[in-house]
Amino acid sequence: MALRQKKPLDLSAYRVPTHIAIIMDGNGRWAKQRGLPRVAGHRAGAENLRRIINACVEFGVKILTIYAFSTENWGRPESEVRGLMKIFARVLDQELDDLHAQGVCLHHLGDLTGVNPDLQGKVLRALELTKDNDTLILNVAFNYGGRAEIIHAVQQMLADGISPDDLTEDLFSSYLFTKGLPDPDLVIRTSGELRISNFLIWQAAYSEYYPTPAFWPDFGREELYEAIVVYNQRERRFGLVPEES
Repeated sequence: MALRQKKPLDLSAYRVPTHIAIIMDGNGRWAKQRGLPRVAGHRAGAENLRRIINACVEFGVKILTIYAFSTENWGRPESEVRGLMKIFARVLDQELDDLHAQGVCLHHLGDLTGVNPDLQGKVLRALELTKDNDTLILNVAFNYGGRAEIIHAVQQMLADGISPDDLTEDLFSSYLFTKGLPDPDLVIRTSGELRISNFLIWQAAYSEYYPTPAFWPDFGREELYEAIVVYNQRERRFGLVPEES
């Protein structure tokens, strides 16, 4: 059977966001619609990530941030959490070499404390292997919460003896997990939900938001293209009036 040809998608007339962040939602409902267990939806979601990474490289996106596992997700049923951890470990085992060859630089956002030591080791090896790659930065928000990130930043500043008089937004940003990276231009949430769920609550203050009814396993290259097209229809003002912005 002949391989399906990818539909040409031309973004030459559009501004491609430098940094796209995605709340990958809807895996469980995707599985439920098909009479499958929730973990099957998470497996499909993990497989879909490869499509989106390839599309970001194709479109010229430089930074992709994905919300993989929140600090609140530990409260899900133990069997689901255990299944998610196995999926994360398998993805690292199966995809790391290809991601490295493609020039993807992996960053971790969050706290590895409490994570299984074997999985911690896989994450740290992946970060070390890909640290010098520059085709695409892939931030994986794993055991991450926006409020926890802000508290962590404040704790580090207090430990460093930062004076309140010296505190600026730029200095504060340098203590976040995303230090040195630009804020997201576009935040996409799949599955039709209209909330940010404790994701990048400092960094996304002026991001453009794009909700889509597609469940994450169904959100592919063409859906990402459409999100970028819609992004180009927005007027980013950053609190200013059009003439000033």
